[in-house]
Amino acid sequence: MVDVKGKWTLITGASRGLGRLIAKAMAEQGCNLVLHSRNNEHCKTVLNEVKAFGIEAYTVQAELSDMEQLNAMLAEIDEKGTQIDIIFNNAGLQTTYRTEFLETPVSEYEISFRINTIAPMMICYHFVKGMSERGFGRIINTSSDINLEPQQAPYSASKAALDKVTRDLSYAYRDTDVIISLANPAWCKTDMGGENAYFEPETAIPGLLVGAFVDDKKSGRYFNAQNFKGMTLEDAVAKAETQESSY
Repeated sequence: MVDVKGKWTLITGASRGLGRLIAKAMAEQGCNLVLHSRNNEHCKTVLNEVKAFGIEAYTVQAELSDMEQLNAMLAEIDEKGTQIDIIFNNAGLQTTYRTEFLETPVSEYEISFRINTIAPMMICYHFVKGMSERGFGRIINTSSDINLEPQQAPYSASKAALDKVTRDLSYAYRDTDVIISLANPAWCKTDMGGENAYFEPETAIPGLLVGAFVDDKKSGRYFNAQNFKGMTLEDAVAKAETQESSY
């Protein structure tokens, strides 16, 4: 299991829900954090919470559908001299549940792909070269198991695309210590998931974390977070390391 103390993690969508839980869990392990949200004000609370663990942390902001803002955020991290070791591409957008799904507008596909597919991959591309040069990196992209629901087609399609490009990228770094994974939290009671969801957000921890801690040079795995429900982080990582790559 990787010791992340002193390493730097970027978490998108860190102000609430699963992102906030990931941030607190990583801080508890001694990991320094870059916390992203659409506005720095949104991360004030979680910033104070994670600093209480004695780690370094700061916030960055960007509307992920806007590539100019995304690029400015990445440039800010570079200018601070922060070497990102671990990425949790947690932020996502779920558009309207459309009973009349044949009326789904183009705009919902466009924004879904910008936020759920393009933005996380641009973040991956930006930092993975440095990870490779330093000989260590972990990337965890958040997936979804929504399937056979045309009512949510823009969201599910953009997540399916993210799965594909993540696996493709992971193949390029197979058998190295840059490990790229997908993690599916399942339907959780977050602001996005709503109160009718099946699972409390805490149940997705540590399953969302294992990709940061595995130490076996196996990329391209899909971790279903609910398969690790109730486990200690150490036991969850040991279980994750028994799972083979998906290619």
